[in-house]
Amino acid sequence: MNPFRRVERARASFLAVVAFSTLIATMSGEAATSAAAATPATPTETATFSGGCFWSMNAVFERIAGVRQVTAGFAGGSVPKPSYERVSTGSTGHAETVQIVFDPAVISYRDLLGIFFEFHDPTTLNRQGADVGEQYRSVIFWHSPEQRAAAQQAIAELESRHAYRSAIVTQLQPYREFYAAEDYHQNYYDKHSSDGYCRLVIAPKLEKLHKLHPNQLKAAM
Repeated sequence: MNPFRRVERARASFLAVVAFSTLIATMSGEAATSAAAATPATPTETATFSGGCFWSMNAVFERIAGVRQVTAGFAGGSVPKPSYERVSTGSTGHAETVQIVFDPAVISYRDLLGIFFEFHDPTTLNRQGADVGEQYRSVIFWHSPEQRAAAQQAIAELESRHAYRSAIVTQLQPYREFYAAEDYHQNYYDKHSSDGYCRLVIAPKLEKLHKLHPNQLKAAM
């Protein structure tokens, strides 16, 4: 056989193999893409709570299994896109707030309500410990009639068993607007765990969280 013809036939066979392999890889990739597209994303819900300093609430809820995202911010005021400094003056009507995106298949809204009440004092009006002002008030911003009913029931049950020495003053308000706080407020404890406030106020709450809810924490937390 002509050596040049032999080389050409070998080259043609090699190119055929490459083309076939490419076709298989393409078909596999398309199949994987189709399968991914056919698999619906797990639906999430949103809870919006105000319970004093949002650094504390952020640290607590971000450790709960089923919570996808926690954002520190402001809700319940009259000024659009307020800054932390302006909210701190108490002149905007906003409360420091956390907005929680969660998977209801892993943790229920009612369970989140329970944690909310466990980790702040719902009986002090416009105050949480040393933090005083309307921006530190206790509020549940409900996103649906079902959330409102769940919050009402949770409060009624706490009151009926006298869980607190004083009456619960937590406000129930329909959700309207939430403004994320500046970036340096997000996940504040994780970035500044050695700070005085974090050590004295937030760290004890996280210890309490580990004692009360060891089976509801994310594995990495």
